[in-house]
Amino acid sequence: MIVSIVLAAGEGTRMKSDLPKVLHRIAGKPLVDYVIRGAKEAGAEETVVVIGHKADLVNEELKNKGVVIRKQPMSADVPYGTGFAVMQSLDCFKDDDVVVILTGDTPLITADTLKNFINFHQNNGYEACVLTANLKDPTGYGRIVRRENSSIGKIVEEKDATIKEKAIQEVNSGIFTFQGRALRNALTHLETDNAQGELYLTDVIKILNEKGHKVGGYTLKDANEMLGINSRIQLAHVDSLIRKRINERHMENGVSFMDPGSTIVEDDVEIGQDTIIYPGVVLSGKTKIGSHCVLYGSTRVVDSTVGDHVILDNVLIEESIVHNHVKLGPYAHLRPKSEIKDHVKIGNFVEVKNASLGEGTKAGHLAYIGDASVGDGVNIGCGTIFVNYNGLEKFHTNVGDHAFIGSNSNLVAPVEVEDYGYIAAGSTITKKVEEGQLAIERGKQKNIDHWSERMGMKKDEGVQK
Repeated sequence: MIVSIVLAAGEGTRMKSDLPKVLHRIAGKPLVDYVIRGAKEAGAEETVVVIGHKADLVNEELKNKGVVIRKQPMSADVPYGTGFAVMQSLDCFKDDDVVVILTGDTPLITADTLKNFINFHQNNGYEACVLTANLKDPTGYGRIVRRENSSIGKIVEEKDATIKEKAIQEVNSGIFTFQGRALRNALTHLETDNAQGELYLTDVIKILNEKGHKVGGYTLKDANEMLGINSRIQLAHVDSLIRKRINERHMENGVSFMDPGSTIVEDDVEIGQDTIIYPGVVLSGKTKIGSHCVLYGSTRVVDSTVGDHVILDNVLIEESIVHNHVKLGPYAHLRPKSEIKDHVKIGNFVEVKNASLGEGTKAGHLAYIGDASVGDGVNIGCGTIFVNYNGLEKFHTNVGDHAFIGSNSNLVAPVEVEDYGYIAAGSTITKKVEEGQLAIERGKQKNIDHWSERMGMKKDEGVQK
């Protein structure tokens, strides 16, 4: 069996954050999520996550993600270090298992790389294997010291390295494979005789070599995959690489980005082919965008489903469903639990909340449609307000098919307008409008002559003041 162990106990002091380092997000997901997914897709049948700093927060994030949690003690009298962290999971693997050790702050590692790494370990009969990379500037990384036969003799942390060892450009990525038995036995021989006074997992390599075990090294093709995150600067850099990877994946599937670098698409978003995305668009959460859509400007879609042939022009959509051949915007807002059926047009400064709009319905501008069921082919005039709240409770409005809601109307819920009901402009409707009726609710108009002259707005010598 393949067992992965993800080390996620560190504080990440250079992040200068109240949040544990592995919970900082890139493209909508915590860093540790990418590592867990990569391990599972590479064939790990069980994934263990070792947590420590602010363990409750990390545990809450991971509780429904199919992993085993092990908590590392955090106190002044424990040695710390990667070796100590792995010791917390000794009960999670057997002697004949392949154990993959990963770090929770390396989200760029891919499942394909891990698969190839595990296969390299198994096919060559290694007891241990190190994932390495060649860097022009290896500063900060543990150096790989190889033997004449190219096997790995040891890993030297930079703080403990000699001048000659510091010149080595092959470095340790922090990712390992071990045979369970070899790892278990070597961990019992770790000591804290190093600059940090910690139990280094890297010392396991030296111990296994001393015992005559075969230790190999598999070199990354893309060194970026080993990039860890220890600061906000590194977080931003890795974020840009992951966003580039996500956008290129969509482009390979037939999506056009007018400026990929200025578009943010989170990792779980799905987009259909022949959709065009303009600069400034943000797609997040479990969003699905259909095919042949056009998304303009500062459009943001969150946890929503959008059908085919939809135009979104500078709109915000939250937790809603938009069907096919719909045009939204500019500057429209769909709040949660809205459903927009086929061929609907919603225009400038229209807000919809917890409402459904039937096929072909139009709301061109300056309207609020809240807590409502609106039928097919309805016209909602400029300035219309669905008055759904009395200060204590929310109420629902029903509008039938082919109704006409005149401009500047107020529909005071709970109220119903049946099919083909017609509301005259400027009306405040509080009672049911039956099928085909015209409803007018206005005060009687009174015109007063010479008002502007009396107010001093217009000079007219014929008027007595």
